[in-house]
Amino acid sequence: MSHAVPMVEIWRGPLMESVHTGHAVICDASGGIVESWGDPQLQILPRSASKMIQALPLLESGAAETFGLKPQQLALACSSHNAAAIHTNLVSEWLGNLTLCDDDFRCGPRMPKDQTAEWELIRSHKNPCQMHNVCSGKHSGFLTLAKHLGAGPEYVEPDHPVQRACLEAYESVTGEDSPGHAIDGCSAPNFITTLHGMARAMAFFASARDGADARQSAAVRLWQAMVAHPEYVAGEDRSCTDLMRACKEPVALKTGAEAIFIAIIPGRKLGIAIKISDGNDRGSECAIAAILVKLGVIDADHPLVQKYMNAPITNYRGITTGMIKPAAALL
Repeated sequence: MSHAVPMVEIWRGPLMESVHTGHAVICDASGGIVESWGDPQLQILPRSASKMIQALPLLESGAAETFGLKPQQLALACSSHNAAAIHTNLVSEWLGNLTLCDDDFRCGPRMPKDQTAEWELIRSHKNPCQMHNVCSGKHSGFLTLAKHLGAGPEYVEPDHPVQRACLEAYESVTGEDSPGHAIDGCSAPNFITTLHGMARAMAFFASARDGADARQSAAVRLWQAMVAHPEYVAGEDRSCTDLMRACKEPVALKTGAEAIFIAIIPGRKLGIAIKISDGNDRGSECAIAAILVKLGVIDADHPLVQKYMNAPITNYRGITTGMIKPAAALL
């Protein structure tokens, strides 16, 4: 077992003031490790980085086709969105097409990440609803699958047919039996795997062939939807949306809580999974950007990349006081 390694450094003036340690794995189409840092066998909860896996049954079952889901909705099913108008309008339309309403969600209400949407609620003295939850796209997918299966309304229960389908897909693409689960912030089960298992799953998405079988076709449609509509995967001023826009080739990217980050690189049939030990997103964002630069799919001098890798730290007067940069191990 390997220990976490330094991955991201925080500098102030001439001194390294702090460091984020972590683990990362790059997998190829066979599931083999191309390169790793730290412990590939580290058990993790991939949190929202697993949403593409959770969306596989939505397509495999025929539910997406039955309800005529658009690529934007497939991207939203994989998202942790800002709850900007483009997100909540599409969620509202989706619920309407299912003849369901906000009360049918089980994700819980949450204030929007989008500032305009947040201020609009405050000015109108309204409380957020469940469609403002960052996970309402994923839950729209769950509701669609539950309706297609004729299953009950408590779709987040671990023994519900929706979650049993998610677990089967999860264990299949990670190549591992999950030893258990925890309940995510949106109340859905989140299944434990290893970092290697998560990178293997992302490599499955990257190497999937449309038409090979239902699961591979579903994987291709999902990553293609993410790449085509990065604004629905997160939103403006968010790292996965920014970095997908900056990539020189199709790359699907997704964050997860507690500093998880994944990448699907179809042109190279590679999958990446990262976990920063202290759970700080600035660490995972810098680390994924550095690995993508290392692989040549993104340029270090791209303005959107520089928000996360070699990013200046400024004080309240706008004076640059330091930098967030990758540690030597990543370079």
